[in-house]
Amino acid sequence: MRALGLDLGGTNIKLALLEDGVLVEQREAATRSDDGGPAAVLARLVELGGSVGPVDSVGVALPGLFDEHGVATLLPNLYGAWAGTSVREPLEAAFRMPVRLINDGHAFAVAESRAGAGRGAKNVLCIVCGTGIGGGLVLGGRLHLGPNERAGEFGHHTVAEEGPPCECGNRGCLELYAGARAIAAAAGARSFDEALERARAGDDAARKALARAGQLVGLALANVLIFVAPDRVVVGGGVAQAGDLFLEPLRTSVTERARVAPLDRIAIVTAELGPSAGAIGAAFWSAS
Repeated sequence: MRALGLDLGGTNIKLALLEDGVLVEQREAATRSDDGGPAAVLARLVELGGSVGPVDSVGVALPGLFDEHGVATLLPNLYGAWAGTSVREPLEAAFRMPVRLINDGHAFAVAESRAGAGRGAKNVLCIVCGTGIGGGLVLGGRLHLGPNERAGEFGHHTVAEEGPPCECGNRGCLELYAGARAIAAAAGARSFDEALERARAGDDAARKALARAGQLVGLALANVLIFVAPDRVVVGGGVAQAGDLFLEPLRTSVTERARVAPLDRIAIVTAELGPSAGAIGAAFWSAS
């Protein structure tokens, strides 16, 4: 069984090919969503996917929301008029087989719970912190999707009642404060990578920006742990590459805010599968 997974990100499209559940190949290409709009991006997905030869199933992870017909409703980190764009139909026509779509946070959760840092645990909360912040909840070994597959939008926790407007229509969403772009802006850096480099070199503003992001993610996480109390929490994404500069404030915030949760039995661990987790999860999803 050759299962193809594609993860459409704001910067890159990542590919993972599984053979009988084992990762055998990884590739990536630039998304360039500002060049040609949605049609051109979908063509790049097909081009990359076709580079590995015949497959038995195809899954695609999208950075946002889509409806039951495979039409995009909110893909906030991509340029162009994505809302109302059919994604599934042109992909199925190009690949000549059914294509299963999955939210990228859900794909991350599927991958990490099955083959990464969450394996072996029945109940796992997975959070991916990058340009946006997403996630997924695995309960009893199964991904919890909710109505219209809308569960898991972790980055749209409200952390500031009168905060700035978010593309989701709310104000003060977590990813406006703790996403990679927000951290860069708070640090006075041109990019998250620059902010991280400065923080590691001891720059006070950059270290404070990462710490504040960790505190707010921890606050949102604490609210979930009080209600759900999973066995394990997996934290990944580019922001998590900051290590303890981000994760220690996160853990401290959880300890301070989730006092009634059984924290001694909930492990908070870092993801294991790296940048390809979304593509790996999409591949697993396509074959399920």
